[in-house]
Amino acid sequence: MTWVLVRKLLRDVRMAWFVVALLLFLFQLLWSRITSRVTTEILAGLQRAGISLEFLQNLVLRRDEMMGQMVQAIMGGDRIALDQPSDMMSIAYVHPLVLTILGIWALGRAANAIAGEIDRGTMELLLAQPIRRSQIVLAQLCVDVIIFPTLCIVMWIGTYLGTSWMGLQDLPARSIDPWRFLPALLCVFALLFSISGVTMAFSALGRSRARVWGVAISLFLSMFLINVLGQMWTEVEWLRPFTIYYHYRPQPIMQSPAWHSEGSIWFHLGVLISTGAGGYVLAWIGFCRRDLPAPL
Repeated sequence: MTWVLVRKLLRDVRMAWFVVALLLFLFQLLWSRITSRVTTEILAGLQRAGISLEFLQNLVLRRDEMMGQMVQAIMGGDRIALDQPSDMMSIAYVHPLVLTILGIWALGRAANAIAGEIDRGTMELLLAQPIRRSQIVLAQLCVDVIIFPTLCIVMWIGTYLGTSWMGLQDLPARSIDPWRFLPALLCVFALLFSISGVTMAFSALGRSRARVWGVAISLFLSMFLINVLGQMWTEVEWLRPFTIYYHYRPQPIMQSPAWHSEGSIWFHLGVLISTGAGGYVLAWIGFCRRDLPAPL
């Protein structure tokens, strides 16, 4: 019965699933074009005009100004070199638009998973079938395990095809190796799973999907702002480890060939996976023990 429910859930989200995958794929193609334009044309032209890269970075990313600090924080910090195509391409995995697409997908699907069914009055019909409440939560988890890797693979395919079409894989001494981006998908999956797990806990305890949407969006938006502002102001830096975006670090994996031997990367991945798993455990306990309200 669980597998039947999984297939039903996959059919329900197939259109939104396709749209999100298409947006992620197209953004990777677009960012490949931006990377090619910046690293092989714009910077080269500026250097021919006598403008050094250091001067340009100091002009655009002024550390003594809030806007420059914010741009640098969003790009991934001071480890990103604008003249390195691989560093520029890695920004596509931490860009606010990509994080927004991933977050809205994971958050929206989890918010509608239980609270949405209760809000629409269809949860009673579902529970009238020979199925336990724990099986409903398990089916939602199975859907995440199926969908999230496909979104990650689509992102990487966009990176591979985009860098290939733009000639970034054949640059002398600065070529992009798209296979270095493949392990970073672990971070993308872990981020999706953590957002989905936390939202699922809210969804299992709520009855209005609009209220769950509001609470979850407020929480994750606050986390994002705290993580960005914490990189500029030391007064709030201590709050960064309590946000999931602090632990989302795909760029060090792309930049380091020996990333698998660095304990900090596995620690951050463990925090994200544990957050998602904890959310699902709370959802399972809360949903199995609560009384379902009558539909309005």
